[in-house]
Amino acid sequence: MTLVLDFARDDWTISTDKARLNIGLIHDFLSCSSYWAQGRPRSVVQKSIDHSLCFGVYAGLEQVGFARVVTDYATFAWLCDVFIVESHRGLGLGKWLVECVSAHPDLQELRLFILATRDAHALYACYAEFEPLTAPERLMIRRRR
Repeated sequence: MTLVLDFARDDWTISTDKARLNIGLIHDFLSCSSYWAQGRPRSVVQKSIDHSLCFGVYAGLEQVGFARVVTDYATFAWLCDVFIVESHRGLGLGKWLVECVSAHPDLQELRLFILATRDAHALYACYAEFEPLTAPERLMIRRRR
């Protein structure tokens, strides 16, 4: 069982408590607003949350952001489904979210922590020390249509 952590800053909270997550908001953003999960069914969103370490970003009780880490907690993690809703962008919440994910104690000893992004390379490099792959030719992918 992983630690449930809360990070607080001013009027904002980032929490790993899954009971606080607004599944409707997460599903709506991923399936309608993201470029990577268009049309993802709510049941798939729920199952992915059930089997991941999740971070919710909150303004008071309102959820305004999310990130998910798929991990074995020993050697590997994949950071995915990271977003801040449009109305709360530009406040540094995405940077803080990435910092909190990177600081989580259960993720400190991992040998490999990966992510995929189309447009936020600088954010992840600066705030979470991600870097480009040194040997992308070693990675492969299998897609299901």
